Amino acid sequence: MGDCKFIILRLRFKCGPENQLDFNEFLGRRLFVTFRTKRIQRSILRSDTLSDMIGSAPLEAAEATQLREKFYNASIIERIDANSDLARFRIRPDNPIPAFEPGQYVALGIGNWEPRLQGTQLEEVPEKKLRKLTRRAYSISCPMIDAHGQVAPVDSVDYFEFYITLVRGSDSPDKKPPVLTPRLFNFEVGDRLEVQKKITGHYILKDVGADDTVLMLGTGTGEAPHNAMAAKLLAAGHRGRIINVTSVRHRSDLAYVVEHAELMCQYPQYRYLPFTTRDPENLDESHPGYVGKQYLQQLFTSGQLADAAGDPLSAVHTHVFLCGNPAMIGYVPPGADPPSTPGMLPLLRDAGFSDEGDSSGPGTIRFEKYW
Repeated sequence: MGDCKFIILRLRFKCGPENQLDFNEFLGRRLFVTFRTKRIQRSILRSDTLSDMIGSAPLEAAEATQLREKFYNASIIERIDANSDLARFRIRPDNPIPAFEPGQYVALGIGNWEPRLQGTQLEEVPEKKLRKLTRRAYSISCPMIDAHGQVAPVDSVDYFEFYITLVRGSDSPDKKPPVLTPRLFNFEVGDRLEVQKKITGHYILKDVGADDTVLMLGTGTGEAPHNAMAAKLLAAGHRGRIINVTSVRHRSDLAYVVEHAELMCQYPQYRYLPFTTRDPENLDESHPGYVGKQYLQQLFTSGQLADAAGDPLSAVHTHVFLCGNPAMIGYVPPGADPPSTPGMLPLLRDAGFSDEGDSSGPGTIRFEKYW
């Protein structure tokens, strides 16, 4: 690998011929990571709460085992925790994975009899639902980098990767407790669960020319489908700019930063731009690196996003993909009042982009209602 050096906002790193990568600064925090030719060494952050589990399931062990054998068809083969509430789960189904498009999603199922992670909201499960599964759909991410340091799209692995946030409790007293993630985050490598057979979704790469710019804007785990899309484009030899942007609350909520940095060293047309909204430099005006809350809408309208991307982000040659917080996307149903703070959709329309159903090619906006 040849030398390459990028300076992206306050993210600085350098790749040398020894295939080593040092982050001298990552958004104000010193972080040192070493890449090896054969594999990536990474620290996995774990919280004590992840091993402090609820002691017993509400069913007899023998019956719980029978239900797992009846319903479950996949195993967790790897779990990579970014923090106590955010993890990447690699799940291998018992049967081969059918072909699918990056950006699509599939449902995971976990039995209501499974114990919940301690520290999550209590849930009373009615007897009639105790022996049933709860299912939730998740966009499929990808490892991005394989054990040899090469780009790893979804069709290069025999497992699904999911990027999931633990929801510890409902955000309102009148809402039901979260059901799936408190159980999922109680699982470890080797545990079983259900992956439904149908992979679906229309949020996919479509009509993208080899020299077009692709701008992907995500918040939180809305980055997942964009990672799968980016890996496919890079593996296919896409020549145009690929700009993968994500906004999170804290630096610790960035679970793929190592992989993105390696891909930027290998592919000059690829750029990953992470922003935060709740770290000290976002909130404390006396902080030496104060930047304020970095919301994607403001970054786009101010021109900061185009500057960071090194691309004008013109509708003439750019496809836009939006996934994450509905407030960021800004979809307003017909007849509803627009919010006081617009999302990306109206801002992109004002800039010449279109999300009409028959839109295709550069200038098209595609969006996923991820929540």
